[in-house]
Amino acid sequence: MFVRTASERDLAAVRELLVETWHATYDHIYGVERVTAITNDWHSIASLGSRLTKPHSEFLVADDGKEISAMAFAAADSDGKVVKLYQLYVRPGFQGRGIGGMLLDEILDCFPDAEMIRLEVEEANDRAIAFYKAYGFAEAGRTGHCGVAGSGIPALVFERPLGAWH
Repeated sequence: MFVRTASERDLAAVRELLVETWHATYDHIYGVERVTAITNDWHSIASLGSRLTKPHSEFLVADDGKEISAMAFAAADSDGKVVKLYQLYVRPGFQGRGIGGMLLDEILDCFPDAEMIRLEVEEANDRAIAFYKAYGFAEAGRTGHCGVAGSGIPALVFERPLGAWH
């Protein structure tokens, strides 16, 4: 398994990964219809493609040469001090193998001047919360609009200072 920068040729596979992972993770929380609507919007080829050219960002995939098993997307604020991890998803069949940690480590390496990394996580996603806590993240607040403004999806906000970590 190796981590590399995503390209346009990866977008269909990344979308498939996200749809599979979102349904496996969130159907029991939001219902199939809402998860389908969210993935059709947030994980469309056009939406994913726009991330490839976003300034001060990194879009990574974990690839074994046959399939993409995980992805991550993060972007720094204008001064590069705070990085927001927007996405880190590992296909259900590949979870628990260290792939998420590989992606997170690579994301951190991509932003050497950052002082803080921040993310939002669904509070019912116990597995993700345990993963982030194991990597030194701590709960720093809540949002009523996870992902995008107006989403109406509540989430926990987690942060981790970076100075001592990389």
